[in-house]
Amino acid sequence: MTVERLEKLLKEGEGLTVEFKECTHGLNDSVFETVCSFSNRYGGYLLLGVRDDGEVVGVNPASVNGIKKNFANILNNPQKISPTLYLSLEEIEYEGKILLYVFVPLSSQVEMCDRRIFDRTEDADIDVTGAVDQAAHLFKRKSLMFTEREVFPYATLEDMRLDLIPGVKQMALIYNENHPWKDMEPMELFRSAGLYETNAKTGEKGFNLAGILLFGSDELVRSCAPGYLTDAIVRRENLDRYDDRLMVETNLIEAYDLLMDFIAKHTLDRFFLIGAQSVGVRSKIAREIVSNILCHRDYSSTFPAKIIIEQNRIYAENWNRSNEHGKIDPLDFTPRPKNPIIARFFVQIGRADKLGSGVRNLYEYTRLYTGGAEPELIEGDVFRTIVPLVNLSLTQTSDKLSDKSELSDKLSDKSFAANEAFLEMLMPLFQVSEWIDTGAASNISGKSLPTVRRIMKQLVDAGILEAGGANKNRKYRLLPKPTDNAT
Repeated sequence: MTVERLEKLLKEGEGLTVEFKECTHGLNDSVFETVCSFSNRYGGYLLLGVRDDGEVVGVNPASVNGIKKNFANILNNPQKISPTLYLSLEEIEYEGKILLYVFVPLSSQVEMCDRRIFDRTEDADIDVTGAVDQAAHLFKRKSLMFTEREVFPYATLEDMRLDLIPGVKQMALIYNENHPWKDMEPMELFRSAGLYETNAKTGEKGFNLAGILLFGSDELVRSCAPGYLTDAIVRRENLDRYDDRLMVETNLIEAYDLLMDFIAKHTLDRFFLIGAQSVGVRSKIAREIVSNILCHRDYSSTFPAKIIIEQNRIYAENWNRSNEHGKIDPLDFTPRPKNPIIARFFVQIGRADKLGSGVRNLYEYTRLYTGGAEPELIEGDVFRTIVPLVNLSLTQTSDKLSDKSELSDKLSDKSFAANEAFLEMLMPLFQVSEWIDTGAASNISGKSLPTVRRIMKQLVDAGILEAGGANKNRKYRLLPKPTDNAT
């Protein structure tokens, strides 16, 4: 949420997809009725700390943490919200005041608050529990909107991979030690996760496509989703064909592990200190690519999803039911779920983040991994993700220096061979970004910022680097080697 986006929402006022709540010191029941109605209609933005007329009053700073915690806990309580939702409030400062906001995505299932069904009409949350026709229309609309909701009555418990359940429970408990799945029997878990349901149109009961994709045997998956395939390819040396290939057709839980291992096999990891913890950034990037291609694709299509690892990038694509077209801006986009049941399941086992966070994470970790280069996410009938890779070998082609001998020549020409090793470490950054900053240079070299600034200045003085920008935002680029005809 940017300040510009916030100001636009405040100016437009409450409506079908925007709701203001004052909530300066705590939450009230109407907050969750709005969450429910947004989930049942088109999704929408909920802003706390704003009066109905758009006046910004702010949330009491002393109450912020408590409100955020209570919001998440209540949405995870099946006695209050059913099916449970995994959303969290985020903070934004505006005109010296703190506001809390959340984007509530459209759910593929009918959401209930206190066992009541709410729908959104204009700027109001309407209880339609007793309105038979309206409730029936809501159920029908949901079942027709998402292919993951299609029920397959012939699929039985014997067709499901029950051996995966202990591992799934363990993953869920890592992120929530009191997770309700802990003591559930298999069918209870399937129902709780929305994987076994009743078709509102036909009255048939059974596992839906989401449940079959997550837990079905390979034979059942092929029967219910004949077009499902994820094709993982490495194409570096042999550009006409491939250097390695993995065709994944198994359930999504095991498919995730197979695809993560494939990316790990063919790319280099880099570790950075984030907070007090050393984090493998490559694995974070791979997680976003894999979870996105498994959670947010149209499984009714026979278009095979692909993950292609090339010399300097990872390229992924899958068939998509697009809401918009063009490149996604991480600071100004509206996340829309493609398969909410599958996505929610991945969130609960720690293999995905709440809707919208994955895009921001991918940008953050890619910048860190490459020293500033950004990924591209392009929405259309085919959703494309392009993530640049850092090549850590100087023997690979560079736009700036073709090999190590040329680097040595350039340094020796300037009588500056003492810093050759440092400049070698920066080469992967210059391969993917023309300008780099001292923070990126510090990360990749392991040297302190003062040391990096000192060496960078020496390289600038030697004519090897060029500096640009003020001290706080100063960046550096590699100057081309002088030609023999240079004067």
